[in-house]
Amino acid sequence: MASKSHSDGSTSAEQAPEAEQVLEHRSADELLVGRDSDVNPELSVVMPTLNEEEGIETCIGWIKSAVEELQLPTEIIISDSSTDRTPEIAREMGAIVVEPDQPGYGYAYRYAFERARGEYIAMGDADTTYDFKDIPRLLSHLEETGADMVMGSRLEGEIRPGAMPTLHQYIGNPLLTKFLNLFYRAGVSDAHSGFRVFRRQALDEMNLETTGMEFASEMIMEAGAKDLVIEETPIIYHEREGEETLESFKDGWRHVRFMLVNAPGYLFSAPGLLMSLLGMAVMGIAYSGVSIGEASLGIHSMIAGSLLTIVGYQVASLGVFAAVTSDPIQKPEDPITEHVVGSLSLEHGATAGVLVFGVGGLYAAGLVYQWVSNGFASLEFTMGALVAFTAIVIGLQTVFSSFFLSSVDR
Repeated sequence: MASKSHSDGSTSAEQAPEAEQVLEHRSADELLVGRDSDVNPELSVVMPTLNEEEGIETCIGWIKSAVEELQLPTEIIISDSSTDRTPEIAREMGAIVVEPDQPGYGYAYRYAFERARGEYIAMGDADTTYDFKDIPRLLSHLEETGADMVMGSRLEGEIRPGAMPTLHQYIGNPLLTKFLNLFYRAGVSDAHSGFRVFRRQALDEMNLETTGMEFASEMIMEAGAKDLVIEETPIIYHEREGEETLESFKDGWRHVRFMLVNAPGYLFSAPGLLMSLLGMAVMGIAYSGVSIGEASLGIHSMIAGSLLTIVGYQVASLGVFAAVTSDPIQKPEDPITEHVVGSLSLEHGATAGVLVFGVGGLYAAGLVYQWVSNGFASLEFTMGALVAFTAIVIGLQTVFSSFFLSSVDR
């Protein structure tokens, strides 16, 4: 076919590629992939829903705008437990609706993730608080940085009036984020933002197990513990449509509890070691008779030091137990706990316990002999006796703890 010349010197054949590009631009409805489609979506957008009929249409509309901008085959998965018209509205707009067989915010996400097919996964709530038109921006940031996950930061972006309770904005979320960064080295500014885009490979590396609201924390904890790269970008957080389902104190406590029990080094090992060291220091100062300024420590300080040493030893032992039996996300990293866990042996532990018990027992045996020799007359309570009794208690704890660890570490 002959080429037709134009006034600018170009030909129809030269302008054909541009025309093809215009023709190739597809609408969001053409790009949406159904459950039974042979087309593999490149992007999966997942939303859990519980009676969100007031916001679901808006959210899916935003997603469609993002899809049309990206021009990527996309599936929208609604993980629904509603009793209102939410699932019907979602299906009418081209979304795939799945119904989790168990309750829970986290379980709804996990149920949908297992059925998502995209190489990239975007997640967010269906209450219009997150503007899904920002998905292209988060996805672009993911590619530019090479990160495993990109989160939308509300605290570094804009929080619209009425979108977040003051207590959450200035106390709850910042405090929980600081805890999570301290325990799991996540390095994020808004750990509980639910608007995230991540790679499927990152999802496969995270061992997600929770079913409740703590799921948001678990993702970041797992990512931090697995050394996955998390980036953030500021977003606008909007006022929600529909009824609030978050229970501030109950759900906040679930986050804190989950963070603590999965970081036994911070919950048990570190406090236990500090208490033991402080207790032994008090005992040493009291036993030596050294004064601290104008104060001198006596028998009562010696008793307090002994109790603190024993309690600290028991608490630190719980850190070892937790590391061995519960497979926490963040294992203890202090040298003592790592050494005990790494060289765990019934024989070594029991031998150490017997030796400590023996030292205290010999002193106690001497006291018993002295008591009998004096015709069972009362003996003066000495600091040396308290040191011996402390050694006996710790020795016994060590022996039985060694047997316990041997029974569970098989």
